[in-house]
Amino acid sequence: MPAEFKAAIEAADGGPVEITVNDERYVVLRADIYRKLQAGLDEGTKFALQEMGRKSGWNDPSMDAYDALDPRKQ
Repeated sequence: MPAEFKAAIEAADGGPVEITVNDERYVVLRADIYRKLQAGLDEGTKFALQEMGRKSGWNDPSMDAYDALDPRKQ
């Protein structure tokens, strides 16, 4: 993880962190908060969010580079 991302996460003291990468804004959440949000979504909302991600290019092969950042795959 780049040092500036780590510093931003530590400074947020457990709260959400907004990060800009290539002019795109992302929100980083603690895993427990993400799981609570995910559990609260109905199937229609989950499908709509998945479609938004697909249309945004998340299935693009160039995004495979981010798989190396997944701690579950290390």
